Amino acid sequence: MLAHMIKTSTQADPSNFVDKFYPPKGQLLKWIGNKQKFAAVITANFPGQFNQYLEPFLGSGAILATVTPANGIGADTFKPLIEIWQTLKSKPSTLKAWYAERRSLINNSTTKEQVYKQIQQSYNSNPNGADFLFLSRSCYGGVIRFRKADGFMSTPCGAHTPIEPESFNERVDTWYSRVKNTHFIHADYKETFAMAKKGDLIYCDPPYSFSQSILYGAQSFSLVELLEEIARAKRKGVFIALSIDGHKKSGNFFCDLPIPQALFEREVFVDVGISMLRRFQKEGETLNDENVHDRLLLTY
Repeated sequence: MLAHMIKTSTQADPSNFVDKFYPPKGQLLKWIGNKQKFAAVITANFPGQFNQYLEPFLGSGAILATVTPANGIGADTFKPLIEIWQTLKSKPSTLKAWYAERRSLINNSTTKEQVYKQIQQSYNSNPNGADFLFLSRSCYGGVIRFRKADGFMSTPCGAHTPIEPESFNERVDTWYSRVKNTHFIHADYKETFAMAKKGDLIYCDPPYSFSQSILYGAQSFSLVELLEEIARAKRKGVFIALSIDGHKKSGNFFCDLPIPQALFEREVFVDVGISMLRRFQKEGETLNDENVHDRLLLTY
């Protein structure tokens, strides 16, 4: 049992924390599993001091933007996503233009559903960051789903109205100031781990191990291999914080995580509410006992 493998186990209460880091007010991307609402709780458990900050499963970048590292590396295997982050850092005006050009297609004669379908077809014919940016802000719940048969992004259009370009521009400005000292790379998490040195901090928020096999980047992901990388980094003196789906069902299956003895020193349970992925999978069915409690596992 995990409780016997970790010295300290606690339930996080957001009201107990004075923010050490301050999350941005709005999301840049709509993204399933986004940790922005819980960023203050997560980062309050980070070391008091560390050198370089590395995030190998970047996704929405919520924790990175909260930390606002003076020296950071943000990485992901999903190339269109990294294209967005690299453009945010190097040419934020271009990122604004990408969104405005696509959002402006919604008008009195063209519905958001029609525009969404058009951009989705464009993306599927040639995956790219510009189209993906609009799709992430417009799709259902930020669920970036790909069809197994052909790899096409198949998430339907969301019920919400995509934010206006002016509001998006404000978010670009806010997020640019928070990531300007981060280097963004298209890389496997193992490559990112290899860059870490003693005194650095790695935060990992990998794909859900049992339920995201059709979502971005999860097709070849191995939790066992990640845990091996964490063990190697810990031996080098690197601090590692791992967010992982904890007391959670995937369908009718209870997740059993293969965590090695004594790898982590502490665990903190973070109640993240109803899983958006489960909402998507259930398609409107009642969600009883579906609350997700993420484990924040710490090697220090």
